Amino acid sequence: MNNLLYQVDDRPPMLTTVLLAAQHMLAALGGIIAVPLVIGAVLKLPADQIVALVNAALLGSGIVTIIQCKGVGPVGIRLPCVMGTSFAFVGAAISIGFEHGVPGILGSSLAGSAIMIVGSFFMPQIRKLFPHTVTAVVVTMIGLSLVPVAIDWAAGGKGAANYAAPINLGIALFVLVTVIGLVQFGKGIISAAAVVIGMAIGYIVCLALGLVDFSSVAKATTFALPQPLQYGMTFPISGILAMGLAYVVTIVETTGTFMALGTATNTKVRGKHLCRGVLCDGLGSAFVSVLGSPAVSTFAQNVGVISLTGVASRHVVALTGAFLLLAGLFPVLGAVVVTIPQPVLGGAGLMMFAMILAAGVQMLASMEHNKRNGLIIAVSLGCGLAVSARPELLAKMPAIVSEIFGSGISTGAIVAVLLNLVLPGREAEAHDEESEEPPQPLLVKNIEAA
Repeated sequence: MNNLLYQVDDRPPMLTTVLLAAQHMLAALGGIIAVPLVIGAVLKLPADQIVALVNAALLGSGIVTIIQCKGVGPVGIRLPCVMGTSFAFVGAAISIGFEHGVPGILGSSLAGSAIMIVGSFFMPQIRKLFPHTVTAVVVTMIGLSLVPVAIDWAAGGKGAANYAAPINLGIALFVLVTVIGLVQFGKGIISAAAVVIGMAIGYIVCLALGLVDFSSVAKATTFALPQPLQYGMTFPISGILAMGLAYVVTIVETTGTFMALGTATNTKVRGKHLCRGVLCDGLGSAFVSVLGSPAVSTFAQNVGVISLTGVASRHVVALTGAFLLLAGLFPVLGAVVVTIPQPVLGGAGLMMFAMILAAGVQMLASMEHNKRNGLIIAVSLGCGLAVSARPELLAKMPAIVSEIFGSGISTGAIVAVLLNLVLPGREAEAHDEESEEPPQPLLVKNIEAA
């Protein structure tokens, strides 16, 4: 039984497509903008350079998203996949930036992308390391890692002076309840676009309460053309090694995200699909480096949008890429979206990210319950949660250890893969994996087309 409202290759009506594409953009925009802002703030870059990094990140993310969704020859997984700048590269970028500046970051990112490009041709072999047990752990860990992000948004933003103020939590709860109501009781497009409609209602409430800050709109330029290689590039060996390691970690995380995407879209993701998707990640990161942006990777949070709404059309997400491209060319558009208060994002984000977690739990529940699987699940989730909940655990470890295990997703995935390799019984499980039917997506309800 297929519960999707729109399949991967379906083309919804234009108005529906626009609303659904905007929904994906709202889910991704904050993450895309955050990476260049963090890098710029830590390195104390001039304001104009930070703005240029943000614009390049939006433009590059949009172009690579379109290619990933539509496909160009052997490049692109052809699934509803949003691409954006990744926090997996922030640590390496900052360490490189302190010594070699932005040219060193971009040059190292360009050279390091070769790791991902070459690695993409070995994805059929890497896919064998992700049987159902490991995939279930990774999908669950993605949800567990994203939910705290939504909680911080709901509270007003990590580090905000009014963090966890009752007004923030109240707005987030209002948006959450609104989205739940629209999904559960809405029909057709109302249910499918529940996230963007709920956020719009929350935004209107914040406007009425005077909680929307338009200062970013006033400062934003109307139109800005990209300026490739405006910073120049340098290629420090230490920087290339650091970025290369970040790309290795990203391959693991991206593989997990693609597997979660397969679950949400009812698609059996095989090695050849991973090859096209990871190749697009690598070539896309090389392209955006030339454009003047930090490296990109697949966004896990948008899997939650698909799981929640049942809209798996890659053409919808390709339009999201076009919206991101326009936001990069017209910074004022992105600035308007940035005015959405954090609690509004938090209320919707909690629902979306929890859907990924619920999908992971459903996958875990469908597995055979035996000692081997229990060990893999318990130890890998425990290790992943350890570094997510207490990142200071790695503070005194060598930089290479922090780079590899700094993410709960990568830690959980690596531990699960290693345990699956060393514990007895792997051969039988690998055989079962070959005949496994495509997993069914977890939806709030079976949504009927309008």
